Amino acid sequence: MKRKSCFRSFIISKSFALLAAVALMAGAFADPASAKTAKEINDNVNACLGRFYKQVSGGKDLAAKAKGVLVMPGVIKAGLIIGGEYGEGALRIDKKTAGYYNLASGSIGLQIGGEAKDILILFMTDEALRQFQASKGWEAGVDANVALVNMGGGERVDFTKMKDPIIGFVLDVKGLMADISLKGAKFTKFSPK
Repeated sequence: MKRKSCFRSFIISKSFALLAAVALMAGAFADPASAKTAKEINDNVNACLGRFYKQVSGGKDLAAKAKGVLVMPGVIKAGLIIGGEYGEGALRIDKKTAGYYNLASGSIGLQIGGEAKDILILFMTDEALRQFQASKGWEAGVDANVALVNMGGGERVDFTKMKDPIIGFVLDVKGLMADISLKGAKFTKFSPK
């Protein structure tokens, strides 16, 4: 009986330690003091769009057809059992910034390491864009499904056959990343410095 009680205490204390570590990590990722200025975000968004147009054949044409494009450049993901992801970007409508958003997500599981990636989400219909803008914290896979495009470098996708209202791209320094999910990524509007 005493052994069960010790084991239970051990599990409870480890659970609280794990929850505290998650809370600390979430706080570190969402620290408003580290927020970029509007100019820094816009400069990073412009550079990210340039990389996207260069790496994704037909991407510029598709972005021009979108009602809005959420651009999240240099999203950082890091983890050591407990993981987190954070980035800041902008929603562009008619090539103009219509709002600033941050991305925050956390995870628990077998993971180690870190990476930086660019995320672009294209809202292809007015309704999809309107729902995104109206939300207080839009979560991919919960508030709407995002059709992720996976393809090798230099390949051209026939975007005329894509009928999804929301299309997502995740790129690293080499190009489009495969086997990536945005599920659980939460995008929240904020005011930069």
